[in-house]
Amino acid sequence: MGTQITRLTRLAAAGLSAVLLFATAACAATSPAETEPDNTTSVPAPTGPINVVASLNQWGSLAAELGGDDVEVTSIVNSTNVDAHDFEPKTSDVAKLSKAQIIVVNGAGYDSWATKSMTKTTNIVSAASVMGAMEGDNPHLWFSKDARSSMATAITDAYVKALPSKKKAFQKRLKAWQADEKSLETWASEFTRSHSDLTYAATEPVVYYLMADLGFKNQTPKGYMQSTASGGEPAPADLQSFQKLIEDKGVDVLVNNTQEASDATNMITGAAGRADVPVVDVSEQMPKDTDTLNAWINRLINTIIDAVDPSYGCEDATDGNANSDDSSADGAATDDANAQDSKASTGSSTEPKYIRQCKAATSSDSSQDSAKADASNGDSGDASGNDQTDSGK
Repeated sequence: MGTQITRLTRLAAAGLSAVLLFATAACAATSPAETEPDNTTSVPAPTGPINVVASLNQWGSLAAELGGDDVEVTSIVNSTNVDAHDFEPKTSDVAKLSKAQIIVVNGAGYDSWATKSMTKTTNIVSAASVMGAMEGDNPHLWFSKDARSSMATAITDAYVKALPSKKKAFQKRLKAWQADEKSLETWASEFTRSHSDLTYAATEPVVYYLMADLGFKNQTPKGYMQSTASGGEPAPADLQSFQKLIEDKGVDVLVNNTQEASDATNMITGAAGRADVPVVDVSEQMPKDTDTLNAWINRLINTIIDAVDPSYGCEDATDGNANSDDSSADGAATDDANAQDSKASTGSSTEPKYIRQCKAATSSDSSQDSAKADASNGDSGDASGNDQTDSGK
């Protein structure tokens, strides 16, 4: 009997424990806040401007143009007096790179120093990666229209990821840039279609992509090209071959990289001067007197065209016959069409930003202005005297 009472007592205690356990579980299910505190915190949306650091000023210029007021861009290599191939960043440069949210680089071995100080949170936009270029390939990618267009898209994508709230603004700037790029490529392509047999040689392959886009055939001696591409000195035989090519006027234009001057390049440019072969000087970094990457490209294309066919696209400024009127009408129609394309793409009614800039027109306008000024200052005798004085200076 005593054993039965003990068993009943244990059963009753077990039942009571089960009831208490069920009740506790029910309370926990209905009131989680009372048993498990909520430790989650909301993450604030990112705000601008985005801190962007570019290895080279040409890519930095593009990054700034696409970012507008929503970015702060710093370019490390920012002078044509610096040899970008052998550049060594200062401690302050490394600090800037380490703090950047986005780093814009060229890649292909050209600026490998720029990615050594990156952090896990840094987003890198590389022209070489975008284009599939590798170390050993020609690294001067900013002169390629395909690379510029691809980089513009890649940079914009990085901006949208870093600052989603400004997505529409970034996409609007990209659309405007693409319209301007289209106007640049359109008029350059028109020149290429009418000049299919032009040739060039180069003291260093800096504008390889640009000359290819313009349809020029590279006639630089292979031995010389290989030595310069590897950073070595050309063999005497290759240098002689290059000189003979220039002396025989075997090319329409010589392109000279002003940032890679040497005794060899001075010898070649000297030969070009004696043979009356036009020389176009080009720097690797964007000059400070240009505002944007494409403005620089536009100016270079105009300089190249001036060297091989200065009258191209400038007939209206030099001819006064009926043909020039027709040409003017055609040119106006083309400009109107381009302006309409630009307006459709960006909502702007402005004319194309990148066009043929004629030296002949500028010279003619200056001469007319000078003549008017002389006439207003006195009689023809005074004007003649002023001309002789100016000529003697």
